[in-house]
Amino acid sequence: MRMRVSVVLSVVLLIQFWPGEAETFSVDGRVLILDESNFDSAIASFDNILVDFYAPWCGHCKRLAPELDAAAPVLATLNKPIVIAKVDADKHTRLGKKYDVSAYPTILLFNHGIPTEYRGPRKADLLVRYLKKFAASDVSILDSDSAVNTFVAEAGTFFPIFIGFGLNSTLIEKFGIKYKKQAWFSVAKDFSEDLMVLYDFDKIPALVSLNPQYSERNTFYGPFEDEFLEDFVRQNLIPLVVPVSYETLKLVKADGRKIVLTIVEDEDEERSRELTKLLKAAASANRDLVFSYVGVKQMEEFAENFDISTKLPKMVVWDKGEDYLSVVDSESIDGEDQATEISKFLEGYREGRTINKTFSGPSLMQFIHRSFDIRMVYIVVLVVAVLILIQSFSKDDEYHPVPNQVQEDDPSSSVSEAESKEYKPGDKED
Repeated sequence: MRMRVSVVLSVVLLIQFWPGEAETFSVDGRVLILDESNFDSAIASFDNILVDFYAPWCGHCKRLAPELDAAAPVLATLNKPIVIAKVDADKHTRLGKKYDVSAYPTILLFNHGIPTEYRGPRKADLLVRYLKKFAASDVSILDSDSAVNTFVAEAGTFFPIFIGFGLNSTLIEKFGIKYKKQAWFSVAKDFSEDLMVLYDFDKIPALVSLNPQYSERNTFYGPFEDEFLEDFVRQNLIPLVVPVSYETLKLVKADGRKIVLTIVEDEDEERSRELTKLLKAAASANRDLVFSYVGVKQMEEFAENFDISTKLPKMVVWDKGEDYLSVVDSESIDGEDQATEISKFLEGYREGRTINKTFSGPSLMQFIHRSFDIRMVYIVVLVVAVLILIQSFSKDDEYHPVPNQVQEDDPSSSVSEAESKEYKPGDKED
């Protein structure tokens, strides 16, 4: 009798814990719906899968959804397909917590199971062009002038482009793999003198870098050893002069060089634009430093950490930590001959005529994360105010309560109405 009970119990336990058949997925151009039961299986099934962690009440999420629906069938036709999926992270909170989802939408690109936050455009056509980078070859081989021009045109403006003219592809393959998420890499095997004129190089072998977004081009003629090649690649992953934003701060953080930061009143003023041209010339001659600029009008919270009580524009050298250097008698560059003042500042820095000062605000990463925290506080205050207002109305009128939400618009409002508002790639809601 005991043996029968034991056998029955074993069978019950075996049935209960026997792993079910894993869900299979196909690349059919549709957006996959994921939850705790199939998430890991989906991530393991595809080399590249873009996952949208959304909430049903989120206005930005509602605007993103049709864009993902439109992009999915196009991305499915690539030689190396990219699949799009989505997770209701408001419902499946364990998945949201696992991947640090603190705002909606949070979009992660899983490349061979490794997640990276997607910060690119959200309109379907631009999203497709951006993501093609991740499905492309590490290094493309180009065999004609037209192939080179087509490659550059299709690469778009989102990433820097490196073209090795007359170079052996093995020389840059390792960089194509290492920096795949940051730039396009190619080798041109056959090309004309006309193409050399077009891309402004006069001998081979040569490695040409293009940064279409900033209209920049640089050429490297060697020596073609790993150390020197990588220095050239890393220096050209970012523009000569970097405008400070939350996104570019993350970019320069990954660069090991110190930052020569110029602070102006308003970076959109004509005088500031002229100053930027002078900074580009200085940056070309001082590639061991990153040159950057920020307008007080554009990012006062960041700029004020460098003592903007002094006369602007001013220059400092910042190591991205809690300290920065000002140069004795050269901090302000508000004179008529700003080119000379920039040279004097750099000379003083090289000679060590500096004063160490303390960064008066949060650290670089604290500042980047704090930007979200401040917005979150505003959103919470807005939600509380809206709920109080709704509650006061409901006492006098027959009115159905609005579900708890963080956005201003009613959940039933149409997506077309929402699309009439400005929609930025990084927009999120708590």
